Amino acid sequence: MTTTRAQQHLTTCITHWPDLQDALGTPSKVASFGVGLRAYLAAIDRIDEQQAEEDRQRARDLRALERDPAQVGERPTPLRITILDTMQAIHTDLLECADAVAEVVQRQPMGQLPAGYPEADRARRAVLAMKDRHDPRRWKWTGIRPTAPYTALWLLGRLQCAPGPFHRLDVRQTERIEVTARSAAERVERALDISVERRTLEQRHEGCGGRIEVHGGEGRAPLAHCRLCGKLWAEGVVAA
Repeated sequence: MTTTRAQQHLTTCITHWPDLQDALGTPSKVASFGVGLRAYLAAIDRIDEQQAEEDRQRARDLRALERDPAQVGERPTPLRITILDTMQAIHTDLLECADAVAEVVQRQPMGQLPAGYPEADRARRAVLAMKDRHDPRRWKWTGIRPTAPYTALWLLGRLQCAPGPFHRLDVRQTERIEVTARSAAERVERALDISVERRTLEQRHEGCGGRIEVHGGEGRAPLAHCRLCGKLWAEGVVAA
């Protein structure tokens, strides 16, 4: 992977983080064509799983009816757990990467001038040292941890050699950022169903026996076609 590609991945995380936050409160839908390729394929693979979950929910509802009304029972969560888990995993990976990179590339704060230098020089150096120590660009390992977008932005700055109290990245640190950035961007795209996807289904076209390939993504409606006869399916419409 090139550094430019890694920068694009980090930018994906930054720009789409608000979309993930919006998706937290979005009710899950029963997927079909037009909802997104990944959602559609997930529906194909998880019909039995959904039925089992519906059965479990009915059982929970029945148990809830038998409880004392004063009892605190199970309450539905207002968040989509899969999105929340994705966001937490991305945030954790970005923080771990930034922690490790900062240990190598962030230089130590400027020190004071020793005794013997003119008092005016020592005073000026003290001011510079204080500013350097409290430089907001410095990565901090303690206190409230930075948000995922800020962490991605900090890593992006290191790839772009942005000014600050830092040494240049070495090969190992560059590769670490690249791997973390790619993984984070892929998770964002999967969660939001905006990545380009392609998959060949197990079932065959009844007309000619050809394999059916579904592809789409990037927010567009999925499209299916028969690899043997070329018949197309899109949004429930069959085209010759």
